[in-house]
Amino acid sequence: MKKSVKKEKVYHEPESFNFKQIGIIRTPYTDNAPYQPVDEDKGTFCIEVDPQYIKGLNKLSKFRYIYVLYCIHRINRKLSMNVSTPWNEGGKRVGVFASRSPVRPNPIGLSVVSIKKIKDNKIFTSGLDVFDGTPLLDLKPYVKDLDSKPDANYGWIEDLNDYEHLTLHIRGIPHNH
Repeated sequence: MKKSVKKEKVYHEPESFNFKQIGIIRTPYTDNAPYQPVDEDKGTFCIEVDPQYIKGLNKLSKFRYIYVLYCIHRINRKLSMNVSTPWNEGGKRVGVFASRSPVRPNPIGLSVVSIKKIKDNKIFTSGLDVFDGTPLLDLKPYVKDLDSKPDANYGWIEDLNDYEHLTLHIRGIPHNH
């Protein structure tokens, strides 16, 4: 009697990935952009989806928020695995994966924005933290109970001396600096 041998699937890691640009992001920012999206930012923020992807926008307007994935294409700083963030007092460094630094091993950015309206291939949104002309990689709906984690924390930010003040900035609450 022959024993059957189960073959394991072997997956090979590709050496590189190719992403397809599916549109372009339009913002008022040409030289400086904020560190995070600002909901009530002034100016026009628009995601223009290439014509062949218009059908993919069907029913997207039913959602209040979307994830926007994009290529961080205007970075000219050298990658480091430890970075100093604008929030971190005294230049203390954290791992790049414990930060929201745009200088990353893969130049992929992620923002959550609200949809104001969709007209044809254009999605008008709240403020986006990207430069005008940023290549769009993908869009995904933000789903209330799937994407909201009520037990999320502030990680190492909670250890900072000015933690309470920083949370006002993070939550976008107006205050005296």
